Amino acid sequence: MENKKGKLYLIPTTLGDNEPLEVLPISIKQTIESIDYYIVENEKTARRFIKKISPRKSQPNLQLNLLNKFTEAQEIPTFLEPCLDGINVGILSEAGCPGIADPGADVVKIAHQKNIQVVPLVGPSSILLALMASGFNGQNFAFNGYLPIDNAERKKTIKGLEKKSREAKQSQIFIETPYRNDKMLQELIKTLADGTHLCIACDITLPTEYIATKRIADWHKTKVDLHKRPAIFIIQA
Repeated sequence: MENKKGKLYLIPTTLGDNEPLEVLPISIKQTIESIDYYIVENEKTARRFIKKISPRKSQPNLQLNLLNKFTEAQEIPTFLEPCLDGINVGILSEAGCPGIADPGADVVKIAHQKNIQVVPLVGPSSILLALMASGFNGQNFAFNGYLPIDNAERKKTIKGLEKKSREAKQSQIFIETPYRNDKMLQELIKTLADGTHLCIACDITLPTEYIATKRIADWHKTKVDLHKRPAIFIIQA
C-alpha cells in the first residue's frame, strides 16, 4: 500500500514591510505553524517572515531549500522528497503569491507530475490588485513580465503591447526593476499615444500606496516618484 503523501502548500507573503495579519488571513499563520519544511528564494527574509507571523515557532527546526536563479534544475525534485514521506512542504514567495512571476512554478509542475496535492492559499497578488484598481478590462488581460532592457527593443515592445491592447481590447500588464521605474515611466510617456490610458500601481497594500489611471496626455503633466518602489504598469489603448 502506498504511503499517504504530504501536500505542497503555496503560501503568500506580504508585498512589503507591513504586519502580516493586516493583509493575510489567519489560515496562513496556522499553516506556517504546522510546517517545518520550506522552499524559499532567500533564507534570511523567509526566516524573518516566519518569525513575524509565528514568533513562537522554533527556528532551529526549520529546513529551508533555496530556489532561485542559482538553483540547479536537477536539484528541484529533491525539495519534494518530504512530501513522498508524508510530510507537508510550503513554498514561500519573496513577495505576494508563489508561482506568479515567481520561480515556485517549477516546483508546482513537478509536484503534479509526482501526484502530490497542491494547495494554493489566499493572499495578496500585486498583479491582480493593480488590475482591480485600474478600471481596465478585467475580462481580458495579459501579464507580460519584464520588458526588454535594450532601448530599441523595449520601445518596439511597448508599441506592440499598445497595438495588441487596442485590437483585442486587452489590458497589458508588466513590471520593471524598481530602480528603473522612473526611466520606464518616461519611456512610456514618450512612446505611447496621448489617448492611451496608463495605470501605475506602486507600494500596493502599504501606507505609501499610490494607484492612478490617466491618459498619457495627462501623465505628461503629472510628477510622481517611483524610484525603488515596487510597481505594476498597465496599458489600455
